[in-house]
Amino acid sequence: MSAADYRYMARALTLARRGLYSADPNPRVGCVLVRDDDIVGEGWHEQAGEAHAEVIALDAAGDRARGATAYVTLEPCCHHGRTPPCTDALLQAGVARVVAAMRDPNPQVSGQGLAILAKAGVAVECGLLETEARALNPGFIQRMTTGRPWVRVKLAMSLDGRTALASGESQWLTGAVARQDVQRWRARSSAILTGIGTVLADDPGLNVRLPEVSRQPLRVILDSELHTPPTAKILQLPGSMLIFTAGADPDRQASLRVADADLVVVPKAGHGLDLLAVMAELARRECNEVQVESGPTLAGALLQAGLVDELVIYLAPLLLGDKARGLFQLPELTRMQDRRELELIETRAVGKDWRFIFTLAKNPVVNQ
Repeated sequence: MSAADYRYMARALTLARRGLYSADPNPRVGCVLVRDDDIVGEGWHEQAGEAHAEVIALDAAGDRARGATAYVTLEPCCHHGRTPPCTDALLQAGVARVVAAMRDPNPQVSGQGLAILAKAGVAVECGLLETEARALNPGFIQRMTTGRPWVRVKLAMSLDGRTALASGESQWLTGAVARQDVQRWRARSSAILTGIGTVLADDPGLNVRLPEVSRQPLRVILDSELHTPPTAKILQLPGSMLIFTAGADPDRQASLRVADADLVVVPKAGHGLDLLAVMAELARRECNEVQVESGPTLAGALLQAGLVDELVIYLAPLLLGDKARGLFQLPELTRMQDRRELELIETRAVGKDWRFIFTLAKNPVVNQ
């Protein structure tokens, strides 16, 4: 690979990031077409059902695409989904070379797209800036390879590791800049998930409040006994609403369905719901990244179930005291060797607060 190859793929990755808030449930993909060391077309995938990055770049290039090199951040698709195969479009345009950052994890593609191009005489290379490309789509990759979404738990804490006073009061622990930063994490998510305890205590909206973002993620409540009030704020806002429950009370179900909530019954597990079943259903609904905004009970249950991939923790420079509530509700450890170790990915000042990103997996995490 040449320095120019790296430069053009970096440009394709920059384009792909423009779909960060809008491409879901599809992956974020960018494409750059180059002929004679000149960019003749470029594009990115903006929204599911609309043209893929390669097609947009080809349309921009027109006849200049013939003999060009296509730099694309994900292997071109070769199946009929919401749109026709990109491999067909690239071959019809006469592209001479395709450089992909990574293979598509979708089993319907997974190397087949590149194989089709190579068989047709196109020079094919794969793996350029793959780490950066994978970091753009952790949820899509995980959903395609494991059948569950990427779970990001967002928490805010004081310097002494507390999330709220003993009474439950927590507004506002962090400053306005940090709260605005949370909006950007919400905007990139497929779903925002919370527990019934948070709904009853805080009456959150869990919607995206950014003027440049039109897509609202799916809002999800885990409510085993259906205690969600039909008047809850989360049910009054635009966008889709999903409640997981084990409760079969027909009157409670009916009142929530009147409020346009979709209900899914899953088995109980311990004191709550079967979290594996919850994540499997969210994956079935094409949720890539799920952001959890909850109290210590649900956060701890997800951690114990091995379902947390990433922690985004905001640290506020204040003290709440040892009677205040902690981050996670977890069983007591009696041996240090049983501790959970995290990998620190990023530390960043956000206004007067600090943001830490940790991962519990080996997968790369996207930095904003």
